[in-house]
Amino acid sequence: MRTSQKITLKNASDFKIKLLNWAQQFQQVVWLDSNDYPRKYTSFDAVVAVNANSCLTCDYTNAFETLKQYKNSIQDYIFGYLSYDLKNDVENLTSKHFDRLQFADLYFFQPKKLFFVKDNVVEINYLKKFENDIKNDLENIRHGKYKPFNCAQGGLAKNEVKIHKRITKKQYLQQLEIILEHIHRGDIYEMNFCQEFYAENAEIQPLKVYNYLNEISKSPLASFLKIGDKFVLSASPERFVKKEGFKIISQPIKGTTKRSIYINEDKKLAKALALDEKERSENIMIVDLVRNDLSKTAIKGSVIVEELCEVYSFEQVHQLISTVSSRVDKKIDSIDILKSLFPMGSMTGAPKFAAMQIIETTEASKRGLYSGAIGYFTPEDDFDFNVVIRSILYNNANKYLSYSVGGAITAKSNPEKEYQECLIKAIAMKKALANKP
Repeated sequence: MRTSQKITLKNASDFKIKLLNWAQQFQQVVWLDSNDYPRKYTSFDAVVAVNANSCLTCDYTNAFETLKQYKNSIQDYIFGYLSYDLKNDVENLTSKHFDRLQFADLYFFQPKKLFFVKDNVVEINYLKKFENDIKNDLENIRHGKYKPFNCAQGGLAKNEVKIHKRITKKQYLQQLEIILEHIHRGDIYEMNFCQEFYAENAEIQPLKVYNYLNEISKSPLASFLKIGDKFVLSASPERFVKKEGFKIISQPIKGTTKRSIYINEDKKLAKALALDEKERSENIMIVDLVRNDLSKTAIKGSVIVEELCEVYSFEQVHQLISTVSSRVDKKIDSIDILKSLFPMGSMTGAPKFAAMQIIETTEASKRGLYSGAIGYFTPEDDFDFNVVIRSILYNNANKYLSYSVGGAITAKSNPEKEYQECLIKAIAMKKALANKP
């Protein structure tokens, strides 16, 4: 079905830049970049999938079954996303909040052209009927020949992007008191509460903003997604779930602290995070939830915690990450595994169903693709998906731009500190939109 070629690169970093630029001429683009972050379970340095041979777009109604039928009929690579609101397919839930971004709940496509970059080698995978394009495409990539981008020209933004808060600080603190009441009553014991920052009449160059966001973040699960006039510019550090053969890996993040430019102080901040009882409890609660979710499809006794509350350092923050894995029977379809885990516990809370109910009554915006997942399936029925956080979402048709941030609320949460943590997480997106490279 596909023609594959491997080429040794003289300068892999330069090729990656040119490759992503070249990809912009297509209506469908998924770019995934590890940014050379030294992390277990990374399969490649970067991959780009472009130009749909076929596609699937749908709302949440029976979405996972529809995706299963599409994937199994294609039996090839498919790339795309799952929005948070697919929760309504998993559980008897609704989404009634405001939505200006207007992304479909689910979108996947079979790319005509695929590039995998690993170390100094690029593996090219084209559908056979397009294999004659390879030579010409490589020449165009190397010489920078591609069509201009179809958004604002010039700098990062045509005009200053004026960011507004969907809720005020006072409203945020009031909502946290309601959530804490639920926790103290025993309705839930943790919930991820998020708030939206947005801009109207925003005219940006998505690729330039993404490149700057990626440069200041260098996250291991970064992604650039373009579906027509809709874009996701993501500096995500979090893996939702990956399937390698019969092994399933989930790596939830919970627990955050700022970084310092001073080495000794930065080390103290990282150590303090590792020992922080409240931050560790956030992470451990979600690890328990992930263990339970994995057990739904796991071979009995195969669920293990490989890492618990390990400190990982990124450009803006230190975070606690755990790694939980399981093994599954070969008869289980990958879509059933994904559905059993969705949405990711790190973005809901626990118990998951009750937390999602309270999210709907306390948050002010529809999450949509934020806290969903971007990734791919392979012909062998493996998959890998990030968590859409630290991300700018943009609808070029109506010039609406949005990014959201949140944090885990537990019985030990201090509302003021939770608000400040949100602002720390928003720093990279704010900088990327400041029109100052």
